[in-house]
Amino acid sequence: MDTLSYKTISANKETVNKEWVVIDATDQVVGRLCSKVAKILRGKYKPNFTPHVDCGDNVILINAAKVVFTGKKETDKVYIRYTGYPGGQRFRTPAEWRKRTNGTEKLLRHAVKGMLPKNILGRALMRHLYIFEGPEHNMQAQKPKAIDINQIK
Repeated sequence: MDTLSYKTISANKETVNKEWVVIDATDQVVGRLCSKVAKILRGKYKPNFTPHVDCGDNVILINAAKVVFTGKKETDKVYIRYTGYPGGQRFRTPAEWRKRTNGTEKLLRHAVKGMLPKNILGRALMRHLYIFEGPEHNMQAQKPKAIDINQIK
């Protein structure tokens, strides 16, 4: 029996094959979209996935302004942050967040960030996410391939 076929292959920075993908976020539910984007950023769908290595793809998210929340989450869901001062709790709904400059981009980044590891690797993976609120992006030089997010499990 050939013992070489039983060796576990661990990816490293030199052997990783990183690609560029474009995802259209039109009429996608925020949580479901962001969990799939986080999985692509992490590289979990690849056969050579290694937990401690950045083996995911670069993701370009277009039409981010057209994402939706299910039910009444657009007005009832509350994001809480704390300034660090007494009485410094601040509350914001997704509807209020969208009214601000780059609000939808910040909303999606917040959701994806919560689904990635809370360490140096997670912060490095966030740098591979590019969000555009409209249908145009400036990453044509990377020759990204368009994928259908509904086909990814």
